[in-house]
Amino acid sequence: METTAESTGSQSIERATMLLGMVAEHHRQGSTLAMLVAQSGLKQATVRRLLVALIRSGLVDQDEATRRYYLGVSAYVFGSIAADRYGLYPLADASVRRLAERSEDTAFFCVRQGLHSICLRREEGMHPIRSHVLNVGQRHPLGVAAHGIAMLAALPDAEREAVIAANLELYADHYQMLTEPLLRTLIGETRRRGWAINRGIFHAGAWAIAVALRGLNGEIVGALSIGAVEGRLNDQRQPEIVTMLQSEARKLETAFANLGAHLGPRPDVERSAAPPGGRRASKRG
Repeated sequence: METTAESTGSQSIERATMLLGMVAEHHRQGSTLAMLVAQSGLKQATVRRLLVALIRSGLVDQDEATRRYYLGVSAYVFGSIAADRYGLYPLADASVRRLAERSEDTAFFCVRQGLHSICLRREEGMHPIRSHVLNVGQRHPLGVAAHGIAMLAALPDAEREAVIAANLELYADHYQMLTEPLLRTLIGETRRRGWAINRGIFHAGAWAIAVALRGLNGEIVGALSIGAVEGRLNDQRQPEIVTMLQSEARKLETAFANLGAHLGPRPDVERSAAPPGGRRASKRG
């Protein structure tokens, strides 16, 4: 049985890694203390204490002039080391670029992290009206956004049910539009079609289409998606977009297989839906 000290220690680690993820999400412009407090839902004193610990470890750095927080040198070192294990992810770069060029809309590559997904690549197309609802580093529970629906729908039945059950509280707290009946309807539609669509569930007019990606052993490892305004993904254009996505998905899956490598560890289902003081919902695509 877990002791009080162990429970407190685990909670601190979960909260610290949650903040680290938020800093990573806003790495280009930096994060303010107020931003992290608002997004995390934690008290300011708690956020500051955890940030100080992350700074001491080198995982976070604070700009002396702006007081904004960025990823630190240790994050770079750890990422460089981890690249050996996750070296297949850059293969998606060319696919994302081609999708953005051909569609002229915004293309994304997201990967699975247990109960969640995280956006790793984003490429802007040339169309003047673009979708800006998903940024690199953003993390959402599976089932949120087109890419999350695509991944969740492609899982084996038992695993999918375990993910939904574990995430129900998180959906209710931060994604109220995504009710369980709606999610199950979307999953059913996606399984019948073979691709997912988000018809502006979270942001009116912001649509996206996605297809799931499988690794060497058939496991669901990620998804490719294209996001655009509603008029750009209407019924007439959807077949064209789906064909683009499916073509690039086949290329990536073939590349994974030809390299004879596994795209990261098998994503076993996590035990809990969210850390205490879980992060507030951010924009979704």
